[in-house]
Amino acid sequence: MAGTDLKGKIIFITGASSGIGAVLAEMLIARGAKIVGAARNLQKLETMATRFGSNFLPWKLDVTDGNAVSALPLQLPEGWQDVSALINNAGHDTGGRERLDDCQPDELARIIEVNVVGMLRVARAFAPHFLQRGSGDIVNVGSTSGHFAIAHDAAYVSSKFAINGLTRALRADYEGCGIRVIEVSPGVARTGFAQARYHDDELKAASFYERFPAVLEADDVARAIIFALEQPSHVAIGELLMFPVHGPS
Repeated sequence: MAGTDLKGKIIFITGASSGIGAVLAEMLIARGAKIVGAARNLQKLETMATRFGSNFLPWKLDVTDGNAVSALPLQLPEGWQDVSALINNAGHDTGGRERLDDCQPDELARIIEVNVVGMLRVARAFAPHFLQRGSGDIVNVGSTSGHFAIAHDAAYVSSKFAINGLTRALRADYEGCGIRVIEVSPGVARTGFAQARYHDDELKAASFYERFPAVLEADDVARAIIFALEQPSHVAIGELLMFPVHGPS
């Protein structure tokens, strides 16, 4: 049986202005999909729109803004509302990679707010739409940190374990409704994430990746997400765990 053709499909991506989200948007557009790229940084999104053309709609969104999120997808312009897939990709780890007592409490709370509460809000906003259309994909971008706990990252690890639980719970909620709920959990991937974690300290970000014999690239993760989306409609990739050849980290 043929897989799912993404040409003409409208796909909503959070965290689309950089890293995995930006690469994924580019790869999906190359397959003929239409992308709503959502992120807080509208300037970056508009630059992407100049490059990608009419199949990319920039959408300013903070996933922790309940009012803005709850208005989706009906707030999207005409011709962009029939979203067929949600990629829950927005993530946060600023202040992470430190022992709990060395972290700032507000930064710990922000990690949970973005990674867990934000993901819940966006999934909740799109679920009624997918139920009404009788089909849809929810892809939650997790992490190997949601499967293997590591030191000096308590809030991030907690958030990613929560995402794993959320994905499983949503899958149970929507079993038999035509909605596929997928989790793609990459290990260390070279994106702008490390730089954000270290408050835009480029040297710290570079040295972080140098600690590993190998790391994933953003396009590795994007290909995995596309693999899940392109499966025939009766096939659901529940969890896809991926890491560099040296193992999870």
